[in-house]
Amino acid sequence: MSFRETVLLGALAGFTIYLGLPFARLRLLGPRARVALAMFAVGVLAFLFVDVMEHGFEIVEEAVSGFKDGGQSFGHVLGLALLLGGGFALGSAGLSILEARMRPRSASPPPMSGASAEITVEDAAALEEQANAARARALRTGMTIAAAIGLHNFAEGLAIGVSASTGEISLATVLIVGFALHNATEGFGIVGPLGSVRPTWRWLALAGLVGGGPTFIGSMVGYNVTSQPLELAFYAVSGGAILYVIGEVWTAMRRYGYRELGLCLLAFGFFVGIATDLVVAYGGG
Repeated sequence: MSFRETVLLGALAGFTIYLGLPFARLRLLGPRARVALAMFAVGVLAFLFVDVMEHGFEIVEEAVSGFKDGGQSFGHVLGLALLLGGGFALGSAGLSILEARMRPRSASPPPMSGASAEITVEDAAALEEQANAARARALRTGMTIAAAIGLHNFAEGLAIGVSASTGEISLATVLIVGFALHNATEGFGIVGPLGSVRPTWRWLALAGLVGGGPTFIGSMVGYNVTSQPLELAFYAVSGGAILYVIGEVWTAMRRYGYRELGLCLLAFGFFVGIATDLVVAYGGG
């Protein structure tokens, strides 16, 4: 498979993330629908977390086996282990610290409720400011999810590029088909936590580019460069970021209730992630 064909097919695999994004433009009927979509997204993200960390562990475990057989040095194994742990910390704690710094330092208290309470111009402005802050936070969470998925998809693109460059055409083809199906579900992971926030088409286009574009870039890099530490770094940071986002979405959805419905949709989202990944497993990817 030529470099040009690999890049085009890698772009196709990443483009399918746009299939789920338009759902964010639909007017959801109420909290029940919001919880259902968000928790389905959490299920997909939970599967992605398991998937990326499994791939990261495999790289470190291979190095440990090599050290046991005398083919790898202890320094190499230690470096990969530190890369896995450090990347995970950067993706989880690092995102938390960054989000805390981006959060407004103070917020105006909401106006007092009651029969005698009157909404002044200042109160109306404060309410509007709080609504805008909540919208910005939801969009920021969605874009954070897109970035975390993008890191994961870059590593997937590396696998496509490496397989194509080594002449394993059948494997590369199955990987492309599998990742295309897999990425189609990731769009729900981006837009699910937005809740009642209706993003613009421009925001959706950018989110799809952030989440799906790295598959295209990874296929180019993987075709020309083979680097396990690079692949491990992206898996580690992606795993930490996905876990952080799962915690944020889970906390946000608890206030709506519908616990049983949410857990059922979480399980369904996880199952969908497994089902789409089986195509990749069938091809040996």
